[in-house]
Amino acid sequence: MNARLSPQAAILRHAVLLITAALILIPFVWMISLSMKPPGEIFREHFALLPEQWYLVQNYRKALTSAPLPRYMGNGVLVCTTILTLQILICAPCAYALAKLRFPGRDLILGLVLIGLLLPHQVLSLPLFVLCYELGILNTYAALIFPFVVSPFGIFLFRQVFKTIPDDVVHAARLDGLSELGIVWKVMVPMALPAVIAFSIFSVVGRWNDLFWPLIAVRSESLMPPPLGIIAFANEEAGNDYGPLMAAATIVILPLVIAFLAAQKWFVEGMTGGAVK
Repeated sequence: MNARLSPQAAILRHAVLLITAALILIPFVWMISLSMKPPGEIFREHFALLPEQWYLVQNYRKALTSAPLPRYMGNGVLVCTTILTLQILICAPCAYALAKLRFPGRDLILGLVLIGLLLPHQVLSLPLFVLCYELGILNTYAALIFPFVVSPFGIFLFRQVFKTIPDDVVHAARLDGLSELGIVWKVMVPMALPAVIAFSIFSVVGRWNDLFWPLIAVRSESLMPPPLGIIAFANEEAGNDYGPLMAAATIVILPLVIAFLAAQKWFVEGMTGGAVK
């Protein structure tokens, strides 16, 4: 059993956690504050969290009407949903094979998955760009989706969780006449639902916030996801008017915050379910 922390250690731990949380939250609080201020109050010398003159309605109206922000967010929903669906369809069977099946080269494939975890996606941007060009899918939704359909992180996470499921469950499913794919979708994935939710949050947040690859892959404004759309909005509509720009940024991150708060219980359970004990 772990020894209980002394009162001094507990206070120190909580102080460190509170300071860290404050440092993380300050930019978001400041962004929301700026989204409610008129231009004249944004660069004042003295600090004020709340505006003297409220411009909340004006800033958010301009963010929603001066640029096709709903279209950008719709693009983000389409791209993120498609990527997540394809990732789960591919990662779950791959993870099951690595966790429960025995075949030549399994350890080598697992090693390649781990190498894939170590490589930043930016390293592969040039060959992916050339490949998308050769396939003729640049400046299409396919260019935003194709590079992310296979997730090494998803394969590794699902494998770790699947390994915690007893082999007797798999044997019983086989005796009931289920195929290997049937075992994946009817047994393994439902039992690993917290991990699926945790991975879904990681995947959606990563793709929703991605700016690097969309900046390379698409040029048409009608295809832009939220981060790229905000840059276009800043360059063309907002200019130096930071209130509407901060309002647009707030609207873009709000769905992610709501989704995480709603699923945080399953997120923690999913991330710890496959931990080494």
